[in-house]
Amino acid sequence: MTLRVGIISAAWGGFAHLPAWRAIPGVEVTAICTSRRETAEAAATRLKIDRPFWDFQALCADPDIDIIDCGTRPSVRKPMVLAALAAGKHVYNASPHAPDWAGAKEIDAAWRAGGSVGVVDAFSEWIPAHRQMKAMVDEGYLGRPMGGTCQFSISLFNQPNKQFPYNWFAQAGQGVSAVRNNGSHALYMLLHLFGPITELVADDTQILREWVFADGDKITPQTNDLANVILKFANGLTLPMQISWSLPLHVGWLLDVAGEKGRLVASSPTFPTSRDCILRGGQLGGGLETIAIPDAFKSVPGIGLDWQSEPQPSFPMALSMRRMVEAIQGGGKPSPDFARALEVERLQEAIRVSSAERRWVKLADVV
Repeated sequence: MTLRVGIISAAWGGFAHLPAWRAIPGVEVTAICTSRRETAEAAATRLKIDRPFWDFQALCADPDIDIIDCGTRPSVRKPMVLAALAAGKHVYNASPHAPDWAGAKEIDAAWRAGGSVGVVDAFSEWIPAHRQMKAMVDEGYLGRPMGGTCQFSISLFNQPNKQFPYNWFAQAGQGVSAVRNNGSHALYMLLHLFGPITELVADDTQILREWVFADGDKITPQTNDLANVILKFANGLTLPMQISWSLPLHVGWLLDVAGEKGRLVASSPTFPTSRDCILRGGQLGGGLETIAIPDAFKSVPGIGLDWQSEPQPSFPMALSMRRMVEAIQGGGKPSPDFARALEVERLQEAIRVSSAERRWVKLADVV
């Protein structure tokens, strides 16, 4: 049976999600939804999608839609996710998963009350180098994890561009910040590799006080853009994490972890992609060397994209979406699912509390 998808958001949804869905056998994108009739109809024509919607409630209620792919800002997305779940739809949700901790709990309760499959668009675990890293960690390459560092810094607003579609990141109340956006992707990956986090301490602040455009115009941002966090894992690993979207000459993505037997380093010059993310490793008595990525992680039979395909996010997205489709059809567990999303939102709330109250926070106390 063909599963029919309706996408809310014609921007990122049309650019990256649409080719990913179209690469999966047994899936058809049949609807696109924006906030206005003229933009919805224009998007449907441009993207060759049959049915335009400009009312998300109507899209979610439509009996001919099986999966709602929910984009847009966290601040306006929560009612869309809740409407989809209330209508019994399966949901592919953007990240950040919710606007705040209260919203995350509300989504979680609605999801658990129904029988829908819920997946979050945090696809880093499906990047080939990260899949190889996970396999090596699981095989014991590191031994007992001991320490390391995680950095995810990019330079979005140090030389801002008025045409950049995410300048609204400056606005308070949108459910975004460097730690909520970049940080959520890092946390999904860390939980996937090393399991639950039990305790943390954090400083979440703002370092770039003004965004100054080339013509001299300025924005005074109302959101935080630098977070430093120390994470303690249940397996004994302690890992410092630094997240920013305002560091000049940025590091990009770096996850460097050492254990009693060896070390693994995943890195990418910016947001990790299938093509640009590399893995290095070494064990005691040797040095760091580039780890070859198996062909099985670079392409997957039946998926109409591979690790070289453009746009770059579409291949790992397609793998996550395929796992979602398999779960809907009764085979396997989707990843990252809405249960993992609640874990990440709990960590985000712990970071907020720790930074505000200047103390360590146990995750078990965040309820």
